[in-house]
Amino acid sequence: MLEPRPGSGNKVQPMAGEAFDVQEGENEGGSIGCCGYILWALSMLLIICTFPFSLCLCIKVVQEYERAVIFRLGRLLSGGAKGPGLFFIIPCMDSYTKVDLRTVSFDVPPQEVLTRDSVTVAVDAVVYYRVQNATMSITNVEDANRSTRLLAATTLRNVLGTKNLSEILSDRENISHVMQSALDEATDPWGVKVERVEVKDVRLPVQLQRAMAAEAEAAREARAKVIAAEGEQKASRALKEAADVMCETPAALQLRYLQTLNTISAEKNSTIIFPLPIDMLQNFVKK
Repeated sequence: MLEPRPGSGNKVQPMAGEAFDVQEGENEGGSIGCCGYILWALSMLLIICTFPFSLCLCIKVVQEYERAVIFRLGRLLSGGAKGPGLFFIIPCMDSYTKVDLRTVSFDVPPQEVLTRDSVTVAVDAVVYYRVQNATMSITNVEDANRSTRLLAATTLRNVLGTKNLSEILSDRENISHVMQSALDEATDPWGVKVERVEVKDVRLPVQLQRAMAAEAEAAREARAKVIAAEGEQKASRALKEAADVMCETPAALQLRYLQTLNTISAEKNSTIIFPLPIDMLQNFVKK
């Protein structure tokens, strides 16, 4: 909560430990005092006397993707951040800081994380963010880029510590969304917008990799045996149905016999003569 301090009149100033809630375009310059006006007058006189050489120090340029936050005698200049293009400063009174508004990406260093099921994994991620409010990124935090990087590493450890190993390996998209929401909420007072978070790699211990490989191999072998048993069962049922059909039609057994001879001769490229009377087979079928 903001409270007026003694000796400051009715102006509200932030208490210790509270962040400035400064939006671009707000008038935070305030009065610079009597000494400030005297310095301003002397600076303007010096600029006029050294004109046009003073323009080299008074006129500055920022790119389309940059903004300049100007402080005059330690106070934030009214009008918020300047740019893009030309802007004017008073060399003896003003100091400014350039802020890059482009999207920045950085790799979160690999973090040793203990999952909820007591498995140690090394996880690294990549974070994309940009400064959406240049004034807040300068006045509310000392170093917005460094603070965002440190917060990303801490958030990665906190989020993954509540997940099982199976969830980390299979549900990376949900983990990325949770991290993005947490980072965006924390960096909003700094004027930083976290656009995207992606989990790059999850490295497991070697012994755990071997155990998981052995488990997967055993599961595949078990499935193969079950599939083979199901195939044998279906084949036996098909053979039983074929035998029943042959019993009902005796001519089918003779046709099957001739088909078998044809198949053998085609494969071995030879002629086979099997002296077995068909009448004997018919008697066998009747029995």
